Amino acid sequence: MELVNFVIKVSDVTQRFRVVQERPDTVRELFSKFFRHQSKVHDFEAVKNVSFEVSRGEMVGILGHNGSGKSTLLKIISGVYKPTVGKVEVNGTIAPLLELGAGFHPELTGRENITLNGLLLGYSKREIRSREEKIIEFADIGDFIDAPVKQYSSGMYTRLAFAVATEVNPDILVMDEILAVGDVQFQQKCFDRLQRFRELGKTILLVTHSPEQVLEYCDRCLVMDRGQLVFDGEPRGGVERYTGGDARGNDMTVLSAAVQI
Repeated sequence: MELVNFVIKVSDVTQRFRVVQERPDTVRELFSKFFRHQSKVHDFEAVKNVSFEVSRGEMVGILGHNGSGKSTLLKIISGVYKPTVGKVEVNGTIAPLLELGAGFHPELTGRENITLNGLLLGYSKREIRSREEKIIEFADIGDFIDAPVKQYSSGMYTRLAFAVATEVNPDILVMDEILAVGDVQFQQKCFDRLQRFRELGKTILLVTHSPEQVLEYCDRCLVMDRGQLVFDGEPRGGVERYTGGDARGNDMTVLSAAVQI
C-alpha cells in the first residue's frame, strides 16, 4: 500500500471561465446572439497550471492581490468548482469558510443554521446537538441565536460560521478572508483556537490580505499572481514577494458575468 504524505494535493490545475463582455437586455436577445455567434465571448483562466501539496498539520497562508486567483483556488480545493484541467486530492474531512453567510439559510435562526451546517458537513443530528452549546458559547451573539440570520450583522455571521466550522472538528479548515470583518478581540479568539487546531495536527489554509497574519501564524506561504503560483516557501519570503510589487493582480469584476466551462 502506498503511503500518502499529504492531505491536499493540487496537480496541474487550471480553472477556465467563459466571459460574456456584453450584457443582452433580454433572454431572447441573449439566445439570438448566441446562435448567430454575435456575442462577444472569450475564455478566461482564473487559475493556471497550479501544483502544490499540503502536509498534515501545516498552516498555509495564501497571499495575492484582488483577481490573483486565491478564492477560486480555495473553491476548487473545497469542491465548489471542478477544475477544467488537472486534479485535486483531499485526504480528510474539510470545513470551508469561503464567503460570509455561505451555507446559511437567511430565514432560519442561528440555532437552526447550526444544525443545517453540521448536516452539510456530514454530522448526525445527535453529534450536532452535543456540540451546540459550545458553538453558541464561542459565537457569543446573545439572544440573536434564536433570530433569523438575515437580521445578523457581518460580524455575527462571522462569529457563528467560525464557531460551527471549528467545533465540528474537521481535518482541514479552509478560510477565505472570513476573519477580515471581525473585531480585534474576536479575531484573537479565533487565532487562539486555530493554534489549538495546529497542536492537534489539523491542517489550515488561510487566504488573507494581511502579511502580518502570515508571518505570525503560518508555517508556509503561497503567493498567487494572475492565476499562477509564483511563490511557495517560508512566510517571510512570500510576504516580501507579495509586498514588493511582483504579485500584482487584475480586477476580475467581469467574472460576475462568467460561466464556468
